[in-house]
Amino acid sequence: MVTETLLLAETVASGLRAVVTADDAGLQLTALRGSRTLLGIRLGVTIGGRDLAAESRFLRASTRSIAETLAARSGKSTTPRTFTHEELTVTLADASDREWSIDVRVAADGIALRYGVPDLQGLSTLDGEATALELDGFERAWMLAYQTWYETPRFGRDVSLLSSGAYGFPALLRGRDGEHVLVTESGIDGRYSGAHAVVDAAECVLAFQQADAVTEIARGAITPWRVFVVGEIADVVESTFVDELAPARHRSVQDAGWVRPGRAAWSWWSDFYSGGQVDAQKHFVDVAARLGWEHLLIDCGWEETWVPEIVSYASRFGIQVHLWTVWHDLDGPEKLERLALWRSWGVAGIKVDFMESESKDRYRWYDSVLRETARLGMMVNFHGSVIPRGWARTWPQVIGYEAVRGSEYYVFYNDTPLTAEHNVIQPFTRNVVGGMDYTPVAFTAPGRSTSDGHELALSVAFECGITHFADSVDAYLERPLVARFLAELAPSWDETRLLAGTPDTEAVVARRSGDRWFIGGIATGPARTVEVPLDRLGGGSFDAWIVGDALTEDGRGLTETSATVDQIFTVPVGRDGGFVAILTPAGADLFRAAPVEPAALPLVTAELVELDDGGRAEIVAPAAVSVRVAPGWRATPLQPGRWDVQAPADLLPGALGVVTVEGPSTRGVPTVTPVRVVRPLSGTALLSSLPMLAFRNESGPVERDMSNGGGNPGDGRRMSIAGQEYDAGLGMSSPAEAHFHLGGRAERFHGAVGIDDETPATAAAAIVEADGKVLFRVDLTAGVPAVGFRIDVTGYRTLTLRTEPHSESPAHIDWANPILTTPTLSYPRQSAH
Repeated sequence: MVTETLLLAETVASGLRAVVTADDAGLQLTALRGSRTLLGIRLGVTIGGRDLAAESRFLRASTRSIAETLAARSGKSTTPRTFTHEELTVTLADASDREWSIDVRVAADGIALRYGVPDLQGLSTLDGEATALELDGFERAWMLAYQTWYETPRFGRDVSLLSSGAYGFPALLRGRDGEHVLVTESGIDGRYSGAHAVVDAAECVLAFQQADAVTEIARGAITPWRVFVVGEIADVVESTFVDELAPARHRSVQDAGWVRPGRAAWSWWSDFYSGGQVDAQKHFVDVAARLGWEHLLIDCGWEETWVPEIVSYASRFGIQVHLWTVWHDLDGPEKLERLALWRSWGVAGIKVDFMESESKDRYRWYDSVLRETARLGMMVNFHGSVIPRGWARTWPQVIGYEAVRGSEYYVFYNDTPLTAEHNVIQPFTRNVVGGMDYTPVAFTAPGRSTSDGHELALSVAFECGITHFADSVDAYLERPLVARFLAELAPSWDETRLLAGTPDTEAVVARRSGDRWFIGGIATGPARTVEVPLDRLGGGSFDAWIVGDALTEDGRGLTETSATVDQIFTVPVGRDGGFVAILTPAGADLFRAAPVEPAALPLVTAELVELDDGGRAEIVAPAAVSVRVAPGWRATPLQPGRWDVQAPADLLPGALGVVTVEGPSTRGVPTVTPVRVVRPLSGTALLSSLPMLAFRNESGPVERDMSNGGGNPGDGRRMSIAGQEYDAGLGMSSPAEAHFHLGGRAERFHGAVGIDDETPATAAAAIVEADGKVLFRVDLTAGVPAVGFRIDVTGYRTLTLRTEPHSESPAHIDWANPILTTPTLSYPRQSAH
């Protein structure tokens, strides 16, 4: 039993000192600045059922200096810089002489610790840890109730009033002397489960609780870093300590120049079903080009038939396309191959959703996605996810995480608008640790209590590698000051400075791009005047353009001011208000944005080619630089501008692949033209089993083997016409059209068509066309049995199914059991090469 406090080891960095001691209460880490104690942290870990700290003896201590370079592709600072940490390793031995260790890292702005078992033979279990921050000495906390996807509201509360319970990281605490501590994790991967905070009000501690009650461990580090960012509030906001603690950039992404931060148009928030409408996506591309943005995110509802088309359309403007998906659709090696398919179309990144777990098993899933997106050169935005823990350093393609209660809550919970108080806390907590996909600037949000200036300021006050703007692009064009500012807004940041504020009052954040500073100020509470000190921006005079609240009674409306400012300027803000500003050195141009003009796409001799009997086709594109093919396909250059394309041997008759022809770049993005390569039809086939060349549908995609449903893929029901149910067919709305390739090989098309029972009391027309010629037309009435058809399609190259509404209510039309009959072809066995 240790009856007095024994100093085991210590180290110091930039005046911040870490001391590890032992006494009869156990092991403790103390952080001091000068003679002032900042942190008291209880230490200990339980492995294989043994509480190591309770029975260990000190063996040795060692120190080393670590100097590395942080060169982020996105984040609060993309300017490369070298940082230095001092690392202390304290090695102890338990009663069985097994060695274990505590690593302590000290930087100018923080202290971190982790546990290790360097000589563990085989496997054991991590059953818990005793790491706990003593809360004595702290007076105020900013927290959120814990859930695994971190979307509860953040709030401020006096420490004395904190209830016992689970809280999410990062947690911010303010000491009685004004120093702040941000508590979180870093350096996590599939070896660990995540942790959250547990406050014990009686003990007055904040402990770390791992998600898995028991975690299998091997030798080496057995926990991620437990991180304590320490300093003045500006030090906390500007800290990159969490990223510094993460492993250096992975070897597979040493050249990460393809990671492109920026601004994205995103239609889902303003029109839930627009992800299924290619014309809506083209409109968002058009406005994004007008505003000079870099990206388009297509959320739920996209359909692979037209994704290559929108990628091509957007590439003319140097705009990259990202696709939404659900995590379990990428779970396992076979499903993960979808990423390579999407990349072959020219898709630049993914938004992957609903992980909602901190388990070790889920972190192994994250590992697989991180490795594969790095290999393919795809950016990734994690939603329904954990908080950032340093991945943006190791895997620079990670350009954002959700892990915040953001603008989508206006869609799901119209009666509980996001509060200004919740917003103001974010720059001091959640956004400190990494990109935050809050999806800001939601002017048309129902029940919104924040001012227009506040909403616009979120575009600067909040940082994400790619900022996805929530509202319809038309909502921005209707507000000229907004459109002008969002066009000027920089795609990435050289550095970030907190100019003023506290988590309870306001946040005034400045972010630099080149010689321009962009300032966003968000406030909570009554209308007032906010002072903006500029001494941290380097001195001198600035030309400023300021857009703020118009101070109307309802908080709506914006006004602009141009001025020359020096050491400080003031801005009146409304209730729960805000403002933005652009500052340049005196005499420099404030406004530099310009619309993006479309570039020419690479020309191809044919946008659809058929495979020969050997499964080969030739693509000719004189202006092309390269081609991309899907997994299992091969493209071999024959001579400049000519490629021999080989399909996989198991490609079915009527199936197709997309070869993406890449031409010259605009804004660093290759222009692309998709070429569809089709295996000729053979034998009898259900039309619903064949790919569409294109479609347009009033409500979501054309559905296969189900009714049209609502606006998302796969949301229909079993097809039913006048009570007769069908298992196979195509579900369409009206108006709609779907195009299929026949290639002159089909002979007969037969089936039945009628209005699905899910849309009673409607009428519509159904039409079959071939090569633009109407071969069949019928007027349909709800509740009437399906009308059969049998059509000769001999010699036609393209088949089109079309619907037209006869009333304001769009009918859902079922093409039941539609079958194409074609002479059977015999394909020779293909080479395995």
